[in-house]
Amino acid sequence: MSRRLAEVARRVGVSEATVSRVLNGKPGVSDATRESVLTALDVLGYERPTKLRGERARLVGLVIPELQNPIFPAFAEVLGAGLAQNGMTPVLCIQTAGGVSESDFVDLLMQQRVAGVIFAGGLYSQRDADHEHYERILDRKLPAVLLNAAIEHLQMPQIVCDDASAMEQAMGHLLALGHQRIGLVLGPEDHVPSERKLHTAQLIAADAGIELGPEYVVRSQYSLQAGQSAANKLVARGVTGLVCASDPLALGAIRAVRRARLSVPGDVSVVGYDDSAFMSCTEPPLTTVRQPIEAMGRAAVDLLMRQIGGESTQSDELLFEPELVVRRSTGAAPTSPV
Repeated sequence: MSRRLAEVARRVGVSEATVSRVLNGKPGVSDATRESVLTALDVLGYERPTKLRGERARLVGLVIPELQNPIFPAFAEVLGAGLAQNGMTPVLCIQTAGGVSESDFVDLLMQQRVAGVIFAGGLYSQRDADHEHYERILDRKLPAVLLNAAIEHLQMPQIVCDDASAMEQAMGHLLALGHQRIGLVLGPEDHVPSERKLHTAQLIAADAGIELGPEYVVRSQYSLQAGQSAANKLVARGVTGLVCASDPLALGAIRAVRRARLSVPGDVSVVGYDDSAFMSCTEPPLTTVRQPIEAMGRAAVDLLMRQIGGESTQSDELLFEPELVVRRSTGAAPTSPV
């Protein structure tokens, strides 16, 4: 007990006697100090006294699928700052291959009695994945927000970058540059944002009178290496333009073009998606469709705080408009076949 008092007191910057008063429900402690002590208990992994367990911690779970794609640390930074400004402490849960699963993280966060959860990417975007842990969140009426598109009928508020608009801008840019053989590097078959991008691309191709058959669409995991492997197939099929569903996929595509002894953008133009960190510093600088990370992050925090405050919120999508950022990885279509 004395060790727990000392650790919590040191973390909050108060005396052990103050911590003891909070734990025993004694008067003479400000609300702010009381909340800080309870939050410190949660962060340090100590159980609250039984009479205090009815209150949720001022912790918010922030579940992200990985750190290798720079878009996720960028979202985590915006979300963490927004939560801190609202007096909440983010608990970062990072999924790794063979590590703690998303479902396990949900269980751990519930054990800590977090006030809510924000998912910055997850299994809710994959139709064939197990979604039972989201049902547990709904059953517990735990406030939660999802970033980017989810499967239908999942009754949680969603902050979504408009995938259809993103593809319209990317395809429109390549068509305006004269490209007629355009390939797509998308996420897995059951990935909802990729489904939406593909549907829009097919409509645009039909309107433009160009071919976009299955041979011009390759599904991939989201990594540079996977992007290179996928793009190898499309480059071999003679595409002059590539639209990729993430910036790491696009960087892999550039590598594939160069390994084929071709140039970007002289022979093949490449468009990414996200405009994550350092995409202006690649060689060539990457043309990409920018997600409005700041605006989306602020909206996600606002939606979560409204739920925590007891307000009812719509489970519909709140759509945000992306922006095409033209750099030097795209250019006019080559005059002779690649």
